[in-house]
Amino acid sequence: MSGSLLAISDLHVAYEENGAALDALRPRHEDDWLLVAGDVGEILSDVEAALRLLSERFAKVVWVPGNHELWSHPRDPVTLRGVARYEHLVSLCRALGILTPEDPYPVWEGPRGPVTVAPLFVLYDYTFRRPGVRDEREALELAAENGVVCTDEVLLHPEPYAGAGDWCRARLELTRRRLDALGPGVSTVLVNHFPLVREPTRVLRHPDFALWCGTEATADWHVRYRAAAVVYGHLHIPRTTWHDGVRFEEVSMGYPREWRRRGSRPAGPRLILTGRRDAARETP
Repeated sequence: MSGSLLAISDLHVAYEENGAALDALRPRHEDDWLLVAGDVGEILSDVEAALRLLSERFAKVVWVPGNHELWSHPRDPVTLRGVARYEHLVSLCRALGILTPEDPYPVWEGPRGPVTVAPLFVLYDYTFRRPGVRDEREALELAAENGVVCTDEVLLHPEPYAGAGDWCRARLELTRRRLDALGPGVSTVLVNHFPLVREPTRVLRHPDFALWCGTEATADWHVRYRAAAVVYGHLHIPRTTWHDGVRFEEVSMGYPREWRRRGSRPAGPRLILTGRRDAARETP
């Protein structure tokens, strides 16, 4: 293995500048894998075109859904909602040879040994609440009073579940069973659109937006499932943080107005694990 494990998220290809960045995106080596941590786009035809392009360029592509792929956008001729929309996305990916959270976890053979890449879809359950806030209803009401309401509340329909929290809890149960089945000693790279721990949301300009950013139920997963690294997006704050000695990589491209503040061009995929044997002691 000489290729590396790379990751990117929040491509938002409906923006012309981001579409151009996608066109210019290339692997560093023909054996590179690309982890796509959600929010490719909102319109299914845009998502399919972008993923098709990436699948043709990278040795393997692994995708997890973001909230934007799950939107039932009024401009999208595909009107599927909730679980049916997610299942359609999974079928689309499989037709392109792209792995999803519904497929067997692939094993990446790196110079430090095998690593199981686990694409996750666990959504959020409104538990990233302000201190003292009792429940989901109170949290949402307080956020609305503060002028913070995520577009998900209008466009993300969790059918057949009563709400996003119920869908999240069902996904948590399913995902725990799969991860528990990996057995002891298996090293992982966990890939999820939303951060698995709450700490990265502490820097949000609007703290109430954390409600739509994850679940407290995954707070120990990076330790419990022996993560070599955790990949996520959603926050549009690309950076590296460490939690319990585990490296967390936020790999968002983000909106043009955001990446322009950081530089003249959007960042490309971030290196998660290197496959170069001559760099076996390198810390990515």
